[in-house]
Amino acid sequence: MRISKVLGAAAGVVAVAIGFSGVAGAATNAASVGVPAGFKAAVFAHAGGKVTGADDIARLGDKLFVGFQNGVGSQGEPSPTGNTKSTVVEFDKHGKEVAHWDLAGKVDGLGADPRTHRVIASVNEDGNSSVYTISFRRGRHHGAGAVKHYHYSSLPHGGGTDNVSVRHGVVYIVASNPTADAKGSTAGRPALYKVTFSGSVAKTTPVFDDNITATNLVTGKTGPLNLTDDDSSTFVPRSVPGLGGSLLLDGQADQQAVFVKHWGSAWQKAVVLPLSQTVDDTAFASSTEGTLYVVDTAKGDVIAVTGHFSKGEAFASAANGLGTLNLKTGQITAFGSVAPKAKGLLFVPAE
Repeated sequence: MRISKVLGAAAGVVAVAIGFSGVAGAATNAASVGVPAGFKAAVFAHAGGKVTGADDIARLGDKLFVGFQNGVGSQGEPSPTGNTKSTVVEFDKHGKEVAHWDLAGKVDGLGADPRTHRVIASVNEDGNSSVYTISFRRGRHHGAGAVKHYHYSSLPHGGGTDNVSVRHGVVYIVASNPTADAKGSTAGRPALYKVTFSGSVAKTTPVFDDNITATNLVTGKTGPLNLTDDDSSTFVPRSVPGLGGSLLLDGQADQQAVFVKHWGSAWQKAVVLPLSQTVDDTAFASSTEGTLYVVDTAKGDVIAVTGHFSKGEAFASAANGLGTLNLKTGQITAFGSVAPKAKGLLFVPAE
């Protein structure tokens, strides 16, 4: 990615969108977006029409995709206006909306698989869950035939599904809202699934459970966890000291970040970091130059933050908005006033 020339910068705020090609895109007023010194922010994209509830974000090639939940309930219940469908919107490298798809249910997880040229959307994080794929070839979708709907082979944790992450062609989907047993415990239920697609079935294979044994990075104590609200996941760049190469799973209501190395193998090893706030999503700066995309659910905007990043720096969309995450203490510090209602995060390194 090349960063476009800054126009009209003042007090760390700029009102020109920054696109993948370095060309100014569909900017809207960014006067309320404040960032620390040395950084700039702009509204990269804004979805028109009646879509609401911007949430997760994914990248496939030079396109960005954002899921809008449109008020649909966490088990697919109709919105107050009777709507039962979420919308996935595709934006080009200039921030222009080029396509959208209406999917039954509440889109809560969005990922992309460059090997199969597919965007993957999980719906209904609390129950009645299923998953969709949107297929592309040579950067173009196949119209109505691009979308396929899959039902899970099984969800032994008893709840729904959330975040989608893809690593080397392997699709991982978070197991959310586990069903408690007669004693009120959810311990021992899958926290993450590996998912493969065949016909109309998404076959699930548990990767690790919500009571995985982990060492606390603050106290040094080791013991089983009891995650109750598995939410988002991502992969930690190898440049991050001590944690590089891990899969990060966020226990949202538990205020815990779980880092698992060699997940699903005999060499699996986990550490846990208590967090100062609840976290909705996490992203890492994989290079010193690039763009951090932040979904502002309140305004339906995708905000682009550029500047000189610290390689391996962690960002979190937390209860009080976008913040930086200290990977030693778990403390989250506000990153200016970017998107007080931040949701999905995505870091794209400069080309």
